[in-house]
Amino acid sequence: MAGGATGIRKYVGALKDTTTVSIAKVNSDYKELDIAIVKATNHVENPAKEKYIRDIFYHLSAGRPRADVAYCIRALGRRLSKTRNWAVALKTLIVIHRALREVDPSFRDELISYGRSSSHMFNLSYFKDDSSAEAWDYSAWVRNYALYLEERLESFRVLRYDVEKDPSTTRDLGTIELLDQLPALQQLLFRLLDCQPRGSSSYNIIIQHALSMVALESVRIQTAINDGILNLVDKFFEMQRDDAIRALDIYKRSIRQAEQLSEFYEVCRSIHIGRGESLLKIEQPPASFLAAMEEYVSNAPLASTVPRKQDVLAIEYKRKSDVAEPSMLQPPPPPASGPAQGPEPEPEPVKEVLPVAEPTDLLGMDESTPDTSEIDQKNALALAIVQQDNAPKAPAPSSTENVATSWELALVTAPSSSGNAVTSSKLAGGLDLLTLDSLYNEAHRRAQQNVSYNPWETIPATGQVMQQPMHDPFYASNSVATARNVQMATMAQQQQAFMLQQQHMMMIAGQQVHHQTPSNPFADPYMHASVHPYGAGMQLRNTYTGTGMM
Repeated sequence: MAGGATGIRKYVGALKDTTTVSIAKVNSDYKELDIAIVKATNHVENPAKEKYIRDIFYHLSAGRPRADVAYCIRALGRRLSKTRNWAVALKTLIVIHRALREVDPSFRDELISYGRSSSHMFNLSYFKDDSSAEAWDYSAWVRNYALYLEERLESFRVLRYDVEKDPSTTRDLGTIELLDQLPALQQLLFRLLDCQPRGSSSYNIIIQHALSMVALESVRIQTAINDGILNLVDKFFEMQRDDAIRALDIYKRSIRQAEQLSEFYEVCRSIHIGRGESLLKIEQPPASFLAAMEEYVSNAPLASTVPRKQDVLAIEYKRKSDVAEPSMLQPPPPPASGPAQGPEPEPEPVKEVLPVAEPTDLLGMDESTPDTSEIDQKNALALAIVQQDNAPKAPAPSSTENVATSWELALVTAPSSSGNAVTSSKLAGGLDLLTLDSLYNEAHRRAQQNVSYNPWETIPATGQVMQQPMHDPFYASNSVATARNVQMATMAQQQQAFMLQQQHMMMIAGQQVHHQTPSNPFADPYMHASVHPYGAGMQLRNTYTGTGMM
């Protein structure tokens, strides 16, 4: 039953090829090219005939118009995207691979341009042929083969040369170019190693034909990587830490890929591929060398501490030019006395370099920013009261002189050399006599006032109608923060003054209570009061409740 189904699929495939050729003969402008593409990529599970492949290469040659090349690429891409047969897809990829190896490089450029303008030509991630169990293995190998061809074109964008056709340049590259090209070559080798056949794909004749080309290209790729690794090792112990870390990762990956490539060659030899070709014999480096590289990475200098060689050479060249310029500007020495010679050559005119007018700074961006710490220090010194060492001492105050009674004025009164300033002796806690007297006067004035605890009682307007506002001596400097030492000293004085004021008020209040307390401790303190203790509010409540006194 399975054999009958296979025969039917082959018959259907042959019918599709015949129909496509007939349509190409009638409707196509490129009849010969379309017929050659269909016959070179037919459903027959055998390698394509060389005749049809040569016809395709003729239309891809450099002597043909670019329109023919572009049409051939589109026809191959359309053939690859529409098929679901592994033989058609594999033959199409083989035609493209051989064209990259054998045709003019202009085909490669056109193929890269086609991949940029449209979707990826080799995107066969979802390709599968489930017609048989063997077709599953063939489909898996076709997908890996397409990824390798796509990576081959991608590596050309980085390397700027074809690994198969052009000689390798990794042996003579610098550090930066080497660190960029070696990962691209290793990625290409990674895709190549995925093309190792597995299962029934190892014995398919079409797959073996494509695998032979892949095995030959692996030799050129591994040779380019080996040359780059030797160049990398020579430069490794002079690299900075960042470059050394990348180089160490590249070196470790090359060791792993060398082991995988040895296994790949063993599989190729087992299926009689590459016997007549000289495949590489890979040898592993000693493990001690890898340990030395890892030790250097741990102690490698950072990029900011070690200048690059190009920077050092540029600095030395600049120094030499700076030294040579003064000697060039010096006038030549006068000629030695001797026989008259010909007329002296006229000196070359000196070119005057006009100064370049700088643009006007309208926004003030170039103005220097003032130092804020210096301004704060000046403001603090302006407010501080500093005792001058060389100033003469003021005479003792007499009884006839007017002495300031306000402690605020005493704080801002600066000593002068005229002898009118008052020098007060300091008490404990940083207070002087003037401050203490003003505190006692303020407490005595508040004690003489009649204080009522009735919230509804109106305070009689006795004394002055409006109290004069106190003048703030520091009003001009409120917008500028004072120094920390001045603020701490002021806070200490205010706290000490407040404590002394509270003690003085408690002493005066105690004396008043002692004189006003009745002799009978059980008597009503409000019996003889002329005003009700709760004021008019209690009388109003009694009026509404009807309990007022008659």
